[in-house]
Amino acid sequence: MSHYAPLIAALITMLVITIIVFSKAGKKIQDIPNERSLHVEPIPRIGGVGLMAGLLSAWALMVMSLAWWVVLPMILLFAVSLLDDVRGLPVRQRLLAHVAAAAILVLGSGLLAQGIAQALLVLLCVVWMTNLFNFMDGSDGLAGGMTFFGFTMYGVAALMHGADTQAMLNFSIGAAGLGLLYYNFYPAQVFMGDAGSIPLGFLSAAMGLWGWQQELWPGWFPLLVFSPFIIDASVTLLKRMLRREKISQAHREHYYQRLVQIGWGHRNVALFEYILMFAVGASAIWCLHQSTEWPWLLFLIWGGIYTGLMLILDNCWKAFQRSQRG
Repeated sequence: MSHYAPLIAALITMLVITIIVFSKAGKKIQDIPNERSLHVEPIPRIGGVGLMAGLLSAWALMVMSLAWWVVLPMILLFAVSLLDDVRGLPVRQRLLAHVAAAAILVLGSGLLAQGIAQALLVLLCVVWMTNLFNFMDGSDGLAGGMTFFGFTMYGVAALMHGADTQAMLNFSIGAAGLGLLYYNFYPAQVFMGDAGSIPLGFLSAAMGLWGWQQELWPGWFPLLVFSPFIIDASVTLLKRMLRREKISQAHREHYYQRLVQIGWGHRNVALFEYILMFAVGASAIWCLHQSTEWPWLLFLIWGGIYTGLMLILDNCWKAFQRSQRG
């Protein structure tokens, strides 16, 4: 039955979102455009409910193989984030929930026994990844695409090691993301909201950690697979910190946001990012069976590619600003 899990995840996600889109809830719980937004009309933002319904339905087929320290904090984050989507919560309360979820993951996975320093480092990384998806969920189809490509790469790597159930757990997340894309690709009819992006960010770290503990992949693998999001979000945050800007304030300074603003549009940005996601994920899969020197070389290659792309876009952005002033 577990082999049908990804199909169930995609279909249930699509079915629930279809119901939501045409329901009263879909009309009431909407993403109202603000200074961070790239859309101009209110869009329902509870697609995450459908995504989580699809994922949990698929995971129910493999319930005996689940780790409580992954599922429990994921559900906690979903509940808190859904409340935030509906009513709005202060940043402090949301961050407290993110830290609590990361702490459950770290304690439940037994990382604390390997050293406090390592456990704290992982906790901080999990909190960052939890928020990272939310930061990058600002353009039609972008976060849904990263969900599909990122977790599919996890699944492929698990299959390569004969871990079929672990593969299906990850494929189910990717399939739920694909189901969401039916309504979220440009022009988006629904957004996943925090109820989708926050649990997905957590899962990108949690499933990466779980696979590393099972020796399905080395520690660098999750970082490389999700690097299209990690690099954009981290570099943008660092630049804002260096300018002493309020990092919690809404903005449109991510590289993907600037691509949309200079005229690429949501569709082209999504397609370009999909190519990038597939390329970096495929290279990470290929590198799993290479010599130990290859990961370092691969990181250098992708580091050079990312640096080049960011420099090009920085120059394009400056030219765009000059043209707007002129």
